[in-house]
Amino acid sequence: MENVKANEVLDAKGLACPMPIVKTKKVMNNLEAGQVLEVQATDRGSKADMKAWAESTGHQFLGTIEDGGVLKHYLRKASSDESIEKKHPDVVKNEELEQRLGEDVTILDVRESAEYAFTHIPGAISIPLGELEERIGELSKEKNIYVICRTGNRSDLACQLLGKNGFSQVINVVPGMSQWTGTVTGIES
Repeated sequence: MENVKANEVLDAKGLACPMPIVKTKKVMNNLEAGQVLEVQATDRGSKADMKAWAESTGHQFLGTIEDGGVLKHYLRKASSDESIEKKHPDVVKNEELEQRLGEDVTILDVRESAEYAFTHIPGAISIPLGELEERIGELSKEKNIYVICRTGNRSDLACQLLGKNGFSQVINVVPGMSQWTGTVTGIES
């Protein structure tokens, strides 16, 4: 096993989205440009989340090493002139999406498969954020796509990715499934 040298180590084991990103953001703020952060996580979705977050903020995602069930993500802090966190400009509240149910729109759920299986909006398409780039062809650029996750973070990153790939009718849904009060289906319903 190759040992990667990091300037700082963050223990995010046992935490689920969005907490590894929230903690990473705080630690990254205290690092100097060019320093490397090792984030230790057990959440399988954290690999895609870390990569997408790093890309959206201008930091460099160096890679992930799996070590005995622990994912060690390595990120290099960008200099202040290269790190500007981007946010997708088109956003709607949960209630606005709920009013659109039944219309000819696409609801894209970018949470992990297990999250989707337990509870999701009926008719929503499940493509976890980590698979979106390779499965982007499953979506139509002709339709309005409402992107949802648990809190609005992964869906924001997904909206940015879709926008870069020529999708112009993409809307981020916040605060997402954590506060969804509309109809749901899945294992828990």
